[in-house]
Amino acid sequence: MAERSQGAIGVTSWRERSVLPERLSVDPRRPDAELLARAVAALAAGEVVAFPTDTLYGLAVDPRRADAARRLFALKRRPAGLAVPLIAADTGQTERVARRVTPLARRLADRWWPGPLSIVLDASPALDAGLLTAAGTVAIRVPAHRLARRLAADFAHPITATSANRSGEPPAADAASVAAGFGSELAVVVDGGPARGGRPSTIVDARGDVPVLVREGVVAWDRVLQSLA
Repeated sequence: MAERSQGAIGVTSWRERSVLPERLSVDPRRPDAELLARAVAALAAGEVVAFPTDTLYGLAVDPRRADAARRLFALKRRPAGLAVPLIAADTGQTERVARRVTPLARRLADRWWPGPLSIVLDASPALDAGLLTAAGTVAIRVPAHRLARRLAADFAHPITATSANRSGEPPAADAASVAAGFGSELAVVVDGGPARGGRPSTIVDARGDVPVLVREGVVAWDRVLQSLA
């Protein structure tokens, strides 16, 4: 349940918060729909929501909204021009953020999702350009973390998943650290317990016919290539 009541959900109530964001304690194995609805409402209002991912806590906004993207960058104190990855509830949601899901991307998704492999595709024009690379691409994955998938599913659209920390500071692995680090600048923290930590996802450019390694993470590059053999 929520640690404290905020009354009616809305931007005004979040803006009037004086110290800490609303913190929702959610069982990651059986997410409560009513509690997650509060986080979904915040996303729909252009606010920033923190949530647990496979490794650390991340920050979610609606990637279609320029105001939400600006709020995210301001919160992280991150310079503009740095792309932000997305997570989706399932493979079908990727159709909403990519111009085209290539055959190579589908093969990688079938093998590695849900899991720690991010796939780079040409981004849909519906996404805010400030979240994309200079080439207009976006990295997306379906995470193994059930609560993260459920948040994207209930929002009915992929969400951002950049690490929950100020630029240059260590990423947060628990809800208390997120709340203390951002204070009232953050709308909602979905508390799914401590994150397990570990290496980040491996990122693969799958726009063409041949995969291109962008960043090697928890999935070794040779395993990616073997999965396509």
